[in-house]
Amino acid sequence: MKIRNAMRSLYRERQLWLISIPMIIWVLIFSYMPMYGILMAFVNYIPGNTILQSDWVGLTHFKMFFDSPDFPLVLRNTLAISGLSILFGFPAPIVLAILLNELNNKRFKKTIQTISYLPHFISWVVVASILFALLGNEGILNDVLIRLDIIDQPISYLGEGKYFWGIITSANLWKDVGWSTIIYLSAMAGVDSEMYDAGKVDGLNRFGLIWHITLPSIRSTIVLLWILGIGGILNAGFEQQLLIGNAQTREYYEVIDTYAYKYGIELGNYSYGAAIGLLKAIIGVTLVFGANRFSKKVLDTSII
Repeated sequence: MKIRNAMRSLYRERQLWLISIPMIIWVLIFSYMPMYGILMAFVNYIPGNTILQSDWVGLTHFKMFFDSPDFPLVLRNTLAISGLSILFGFPAPIVLAILLNELNNKRFKKTIQTISYLPHFISWVVVASILFALLGNEGILNDVLIRLDIIDQPISYLGEGKYFWGIITSANLWKDVGWSTIIYLSAMAGVDSEMYDAGKVDGLNRFGLIWHITLPSIRSTIVLLWILGIGGILNAGFEQQLLIGNAQTREYYEVIDTYAYKYGIELGNYSYGAAIGLLKAIIGVTLVFGANRFSKKVLDTSII
């Protein structure tokens, strides 16, 4: 019976399936076929040989990563940078979207929205150049502080590790807050205006309308992005660390991605890098399912 219903459904939607065939083929070729390379994490791969010709080593590379003296440092930096990004970067676009949604002047609203998401299109190379111009020893900030007699000597903001987490979090927030706001504004645009009218009749002020109507109406969007954010907690960045970090700040900038790149790609230990990447992917998927289950139990909202 189920097979018959499935065939009927397939026949009814045959035109959609025909349209989807090129995309399905694209996904199979570029998303699933490369997954064969996962086997590299379990062998001692040597360039020039195929993966199947390499010696099987099992979980040796995973054990090497856990036993590495850099593992605690790399894990700490990854969780710290990702945690700060979630702590400040997750609510920021929600707040900005609410503020933009409350603006009545459409031209001003569009102008502010455009300005806010333009940094998303700036490459990290340019952002790094801006940070060096602002925070370098001879940068604008040190120059202003010295002229105001607040400090006597330039502060090495980019050369001291204690400033790195704050700088990278601020840069990520500035670069992505406007772009993330677009999703929430789209969700808010779907809220029925009659609900606001009914709220005003019931005596709700502007803050009350936001708290009791706007936020509950976009809860599913918030939960979806929160779950995806938790799943990507090990994605602490890559380009920004390599561009802004240096030898003096390595103790604070080295994350899983940069570690896998240096020891897996630069040193030619591809199996080791593949093992680190696979481990990160497994943890990410596990966190997604865990966050989804938590959301389903506590908020009665899930994406799976």
